[in-house]
Amino acid sequence: MPTSFDDLFPPLPLPAEMRQWDAEALALGLPEELLMENAARAAFDVLREYQSQLTGLRVWLLMGSGNNGGDAACLARHLLDAGAEPLVLHTRPLAACKGACGKHVRIARAAGVTFERWRPAVFQRAELPHILVDGLLGTGFSGQLRPDALELVRSVNSLQSRPFVLALDIPSGLDGRTGLPMPEAVRATATVSFAAAKPGLALPEARPWTGALHVRSIGIPLAARRKAPCSFYVADGHCLAPLAKIQPGGFKNSYGHVLVVGGAPGLGGAAHLAARAALRAGAGLVTAAAPGAGIADIKNGWPEIMTLPLGESERQWPARLPQNFVELAQRCAALVVGPGMGRGQDAAAFVEALLALDHRPPTVFDADALVLLAGRQGLLDRITADDILTPHPGEAATLLGCSAADVQTDRQGALERLRDLCRGVIILKGAASLIGQADASTLLCPYDVPQLAVGGSGDVLAGCAGGLLARLLPGMQTAKEQAQVHNNTANQTLTPSHMLAGQAAALHALAGKSIAEQWPLRGNTPSAVADALPQTLSACMAASESKDDILPWPR
Repeated sequence: MPTSFDDLFPPLPLPAEMRQWDAEALALGLPEELLMENAARAAFDVLREYQSQLTGLRVWLLMGSGNNGGDAACLARHLLDAGAEPLVLHTRPLAACKGACGKHVRIARAAGVTFERWRPAVFQRAELPHILVDGLLGTGFSGQLRPDALELVRSVNSLQSRPFVLALDIPSGLDGRTGLPMPEAVRATATVSFAAAKPGLALPEARPWTGALHVRSIGIPLAARRKAPCSFYVADGHCLAPLAKIQPGGFKNSYGHVLVVGGAPGLGGAAHLAARAALRAGAGLVTAAAPGAGIADIKNGWPEIMTLPLGESERQWPARLPQNFVELAQRCAALVVGPGMGRGQDAAAFVEALLALDHRPPTVFDADALVLLAGRQGLLDRITADDILTPHPGEAATLLGCSAADVQTDRQGALERLRDLCRGVIILKGAASLIGQADASTLLCPYDVPQLAVGGSGDVLAGCAGGLLARLLPGMQTAKEQAQVHNNTANQTLTPSHMLAGQAAALHALAGKSIAEQWPLRGNTPSAVADALPQTLSACMAASESKDDILPWPR
């Protein structure tokens, strides 16, 4: 079971942060040549997973003049020793290879590896390679491919006899931050990313280019990594480990009471889904508060969902917070506000009064509540660091005063602007949800789950987050301890709510994936996603304990 912060949330260093990791390792005394040797050996081991017998196989290694090219030159030596027939095709004069790269070129040549300057005619030969290694450009690549590099990338992708393509660190032409080709990238069969995956590699946009993604250590010490904290960390199935803790001798109040505020008449299904998900996420008690006419739809035959009718009007939110509501809210461990709440003046006034409440517990703001908060900075200023906001692209656009297309075009930029609006944690929902908070790293939940693209799925996520918030005391103690370790060693601040939001996003996404076998072409209901939450958590724990892979990318 994961025992450190990096086990729970594996790092995703940006290219500049990766260079800092390297620099810190060198400052500790590790030779750069050793790191390059370790990278080549890691790539060789991955290649052997696919091709156990290399004897007699033609392997062409495309080599740039940077460290990525040095990895390729070093790998060629290991391939030669394994009986393969490596040919290193270099795009720059070998004299341009300096430092560790130049040294490994000299070692490989002395060992008998053949080097040849790449020209387009090379790919017209009768005998093409069985394996092609992409060592052209590393994670430091940015901007657009130069015309000569673009020509080479296109030549690789158009080879008639398609070889097995292994990309070193990242497919050449792929942006390490966005996962987008610029404008094209090598289409790899597999990619081996050294030390850690990069943010772009964890995004769904990168999958057609990376093929199967493997992350391999190259010996950069933890002390070096801690001196260079990352802007991004993965929130995948590994981060769910703290949620497996069950409190000995616990009773229903040990697992928290969640109050769902939503479900106006005609919109009760949304509040039902949130309440249902809160129960499935492990909350001990769940109550839904709404105008009286919406109560029956919220319960929807679930006696486990307690209800609190509000106000004298059966169809409107009361002008003032009823005393029984205030007392219940202050007793609860978490609130979920917004699913099916409506957007009328009565709902807006109720949200405003709720935000003025003393001793308000951690709150998930979702759906209609987000729209009611948009453009009201005075209300957004009342959001605390313990709160979680869960906008989808349309709601994010409303909060930011732009279009949903603008949000989707630059999701990372949109998240930065969203977290500037308030102190709360933001879950920007969608394929590869982003979870951020002011002055903290971003958690990236890398799953793309078509089964979640259905109305009501967001209500399930809100309820799931509320249910986990309610479990903060028994279930998140380990995560709190890990957050403290992270704060002390990486100079970052991830609040328990921030970590919990990442866990909620991961659990929700994996629940969606778990029902894909039954509904491979979608057609599932959000209720099915909610009901899959506990089984999904149990399956993740079993996979973690058996060390099975629960990363989002295929192996």
